[in-house]
This record gives sequence, C-alpha cells and structure tokens, in this order.
Amino acid sequence: MERLAHGFGLIEGPVWVPGRGLIFSDVHGGGVHCLADDGTVGTVFPHRRGIGGIALHADDGLVVGGRNIAFKRFAGGDTVVLLDRDPEHGNVGYNDLTTDPAGRVYAGSLGSPVFEDGEQLPGKLHVIDLDGTTRIVAEDVLLTNGLGFSPDGRTLYHSDSRRQTVHCYDVHPNGDLGPKRALAQLDNGAPDGLAVSSDGAVWVAVAGGGCVAVYESDGALRDRIAVPMPMCTSVCFGGSDLTDLYIVTGSDGVEGNREGSVYRVRVAVPGLPVPVARVRLP
Repeated sequence: MERLAHGFGLIEGPVWVPGRGLIFSDVHGGGVHCLADDGTVGTVFPHRRGIGGIALHADDGLVVGGRNIAFKRFAGGDTVVLLDRDPEHGNVGYNDLTTDPAGRVYAGSLGSPVFEDGEQLPGKLHVIDLDGTTRIVAEDVLLTNGLGFSPDGRTLYHSDSRRQTVHCYDVHPNGDLGPKRALAQLDNGAPDGLAVSSDGAVWVAVAGGGCVAVYESDGALRDRIAVPMPMCTSVCFGGSDLTDLYIVTGSDGVEGNREGSVYRVRVAVPGLPVPVARVRLP
C-alpha cells in the first residue's frame, strides 16, 4: 500500500476520472482536488467545504454535495444548484452521493449537522431524475454515507454510519427503491464511503476501524484490508484497468489535524465503473 498524498483535514468523495486522475474533497480544509498520474496534486475548485460526495457529469463538470447538491463546470462559471437544503423540514445539507446506470443522482440528506453535539435527527435519500425533478426514495437514515450500485443496477447499497450498518434496497426501473434491509452490521467502527467491484462485492471504508471491509453480495465478509490511518473515510477504484483501489482518510485518531491521506493498493478484482451523471441542468 502506497501513500500518494497527505496534508489534508478530512478527505472524502474520491472519484476516478480518466484523463485527469483521482478527484477528492477536503471536508474541513475546503476545496476539490485532483491527484494526477505524475503524483502532483492540484486544486480543481477552491473554498467550498463540507463536500462528502462527488460524481462526474456528462457536461464536463462535477456534481458535488455539501450545503446543497450542485453542478460545477471544470472550466469555471456559476455554480448550478440541483437540489437545495431545507432546514425547516429537517434537511440541513447532503453527504455522499452516487449515480445509477441511467445517470440519475442519488444523494443522502442530513437531518442534523454531523460535527455538532445535540440530538441527531435522521435524514433521507433523494434522487435527482434525468429531467431534473427530485423526490425522496428512502427515509430514516441516521447518518447517511457511502452509496453504490450492484453490477446489474438492481441493488443500491447505502451506509448508515450511526447504525453501524450497510443497508441495501431493490431498485425499480423508474429509480424508486424497495424497503431497506441490512447487508452487514459492523462491530468495530462505522461504515463510511463504499465502492462495488465487477464481481458484485461491496468494499466499505470503516471509519474508526482502520480498514476496508469487503463483503459478498449476500453480506458474508470476504476480506479486511488494513489501512495505516484509523479514520478510513472512503474508497474508489481507478487506474487504466480499475484494479487500483484508492483509499482516503481523515486525521482523527492521530496527532495533528492535517494528516488526511490518499493511499493506493493493487487488488485482484477490477472495480465497477461508476456511470456519469446525466441529469438535466437548469
């Protein structure tokens, strides 16, 4: 396992973009950054904090989470809000997100701020459809985190960190979801970001557990990959053959608050390509 970059607060939202490299956010330090093939790290978008999820959009830009779900073009210009928060109705912002094979965007909302004390209220799971309309497809998620689809697109996996559970939903043809059910319950640490490999396994970053847990599609534990940092926050597959597993971390559990790092390890099974978002832009 190689450490490719460090010096960040809390890294989240890794996504592999062919021709660019690994794109990721720094929740605390702000900004979206890109780790290029030559090992250099550049800033894609500065300033914006709280981005827990990122997806590539077909219109040469990124869909990002945080205080809202928004589109930002690589070339710059105005930020386009796709789905706003609604604090009066229990939606203070958004964490992780993903895309389905059609290009819809699924994003988990937060019922209360993640880094503040007090009662923790549940959030919901929203979908932005291809025509730009939005709807709620699941509820009662205490701390929404990693999202990813099975190879056939018929199952959506979803981490609820405060319940220490990875759930799954059956996916209907129109993008709606069936009732959630538990895939895996964690004892040590909380499930955070996740990715799915081409054989259907679910690779889950275990925050506070210092590892990536790999589950079969029936919930059986296949493997644990130890990570040098305890706050393992997310994973994604990348490289030309999608057998590079990128693992990102935060600084919790070690000395200093700028120790968030990017690691890479080669794995035997290629990852599943994550579709680009194709939702209509206002």
